[in-house]
Amino acid sequence: MIFGDFSVRTIEGNRFALDGGAMFGIVPKPLWEKKIPADQANRIEMASRSLLIETNSRKILIDTGIGSKFDPKQSDIYKIIYPDMETNTGDFLLQGLKNFSITLEEITDVIITHLHFDHCGGGVEKINGELKPVFPNATYHIQRRNWDWAHHPSQKDGGSYLTENFLCLETSGQLHLMDGCGTLLPSVEVIISEGHTVGQQLVKINGGARTMVFLGDLIPTSAHLKLPWLMAYDLYPITTIEEKKMLLAQALEENWILCFEHDPLVKGGTLKEKKGKVILGEELVF
Repeated sequence: MIFGDFSVRTIEGNRFALDGGAMFGIVPKPLWEKKIPADQANRIEMASRSLLIETNSRKILIDTGIGSKFDPKQSDIYKIIYPDMETNTGDFLLQGLKNFSITLEEITDVIITHLHFDHCGGGVEKINGELKPVFPNATYHIQRRNWDWAHHPSQKDGGSYLTENFLCLETSGQLHLMDGCGTLLPSVEVIISEGHTVGQQLVKINGGARTMVFLGDLIPTSAHLKLPWLMAYDLYPITTIEEKKMLLAQALEENWILCFEHDPLVKGGTLKEKKGKVILGEELVF
């Protein structure tokens, strides 16, 4: 998808699965299962979708997926799909970059929405027992409040913050901590969203006549467009509802393109209003 002087495309990482009840909170299973069917263990398939922005001088990656550092037990719990399922190795994100003839060294910026393992795990790899950034020349942009929270999370979300995914970024000298909303790079700005976790940042791409927003975990799938359809993972669910209201109203009015990070079927699209409710309108592939 072309936005003025730059292009935007999605890249799929390793897919995984999470408990459907946790993903939809108080919504009854007979309702949410119509949108995303569950397996025998009540898990639903989750995409691990990143966004690549290419300009004349930069290659910007938004989120890096779940990665490939999990042991066999964890891989089974989360039903992770690897390129090599016999050895549980490889990352479809890296294969996707290679398919687009992009080397790891060419990535100039990595914007992390938040440091939950399924959003940043693919940004750090383990080589001979040592953890190193996957993208050696990239600056990793993270909100300071989320960085601090990740070091001292609550008991509710402590299991989602794995230090192996981010501690080495500080010692590598590639970490850039940000403080709040604002323009990060030309035509790229971040929006703070606090309902899911402290210091999450959504990414807004301004391309002249078109605007795209990478939704992170504010609206992880198209099914979560409904205001009361929230994740049990959200720290502050009432805040999530208010943030969704504001973002969806503006997205509808200004015809934004929304990108869903975890929807297994729908990459993104625009919105429309039907019977007083905001729903997915035109589905887009990019």
